[in-house]
Amino acid sequence: MGLNDPKWGSKNGGPPDLDELLRKLNARMSSLLGGKGPENKNAGSGIPKINGGGIGLIVIIIVLIWLSSGFYIVDASQRGVVLRFGKMVETTDPGPRWHIPYPIETVEIVNLSEVRTVEVGYRDNVKNKALKESLMLTEDENIIDIQFAVQYTVNDPADYLFNNRNPDENVRQVAESAMREVVGKNKMDFVLYEGREQVAAAATKLIQDILNRYKSGIQISKLTMQNAQPPEQVQASFDDAVKAGQDRERQKNEGQSYANDVIPRASGTAARLIQEAEGYKQSVIANAEGDASRFKQILVQYEKAPAVTRERMYLDAMSQVMSNVSKVMVDQKSGSSLLYLPLDKLMEVNRAQSVPAAVDVAPSNKADAAATQNNDNSAAQRARDSLLSRDREVR
Repeated sequence: MGLNDPKWGSKNGGPPDLDELLRKLNARMSSLLGGKGPENKNAGSGIPKINGGGIGLIVIIIVLIWLSSGFYIVDASQRGVVLRFGKMVETTDPGPRWHIPYPIETVEIVNLSEVRTVEVGYRDNVKNKALKESLMLTEDENIIDIQFAVQYTVNDPADYLFNNRNPDENVRQVAESAMREVVGKNKMDFVLYEGREQVAAAATKLIQDILNRYKSGIQISKLTMQNAQPPEQVQASFDDAVKAGQDRERQKNEGQSYANDVIPRASGTAARLIQEAEGYKQSVIANAEGDASRFKQILVQYEKAPAVTRERMYLDAMSQVMSNVSKVMVDQKSGSSLLYLPLDKLMEVNRAQSVPAAVDVAPSNKADAAATQNNDNSAAQRARDSLLSRDREVR
């Protein structure tokens, strides 16, 4: 009777009798396996005897259970790798999946979103150091103690499972080797202080390149420098060296500040002297050109009237000479007595008398002072003119 038979179930349309279905199924299995009847009983004990049909049912149930064990579910962040007798067959995407059950096929589930971490130079805590991993040699032949952590994810499940026997240990060894190479190419001060970020970036790139050559299926996400310092045995000496370096930088800064103060002043003084020399040069050139031009003009006048020009030149020269020397006036016309007139002494006496008078009785205003000065100048000019006229008469 099929499931679509309208006579399925009881007369009232209810569910079928399960015992009857089991008996019919057992009888059909017995007929297929060569049994004689649906069930037999042991006459002596009253215990039912399992015939070939019961064994077949049990086998079917076991087969169904075995087949159902092949179902598995892959999450969104995971990938499944199906192995058939240990050899990879396929990689399954997220969702409900089925494979031939064990021992024919097995499935390895790999989490792609999990961030894994390996520690280099320490375990669980930076105080718990692994000196064989952390001690490294720099370019300037100094030893430093470095602890760092590497975080990574899986981007290829097949490569992650089969190309490397121990992926985590592989990442640790590659990270240690890459960091030793980067540290060995830099100086100690650069690694410990200003270049820590550059060292971490260079080591991250080198680790990823090595893992790609190994086809490890691993993607490095971050390298974190936990600690970088000199070894504990030389920490005190290193601190003294650091202090000495700081003192050296301080003294250099002080010297630079002093130079920044002195050099601009010296440069300004040099520029001023250069400008003064340039001004003196221009003055000398202008005076020379003026003298040359005046000489040419005098030469023209001398060619026209040599005697008058010569006399005028003599008078100009004498006026310049006499203005800077002591002057004595001697009257030679009267032959009886010698008249000695020390004009310079008289002028000094008059000047000495005029200074206290000017201090005691100051002019009422600038106009009076100017008038007084003009009167003195006119008197001195008249005296010079009279001397010149008398000198001409003598000649």
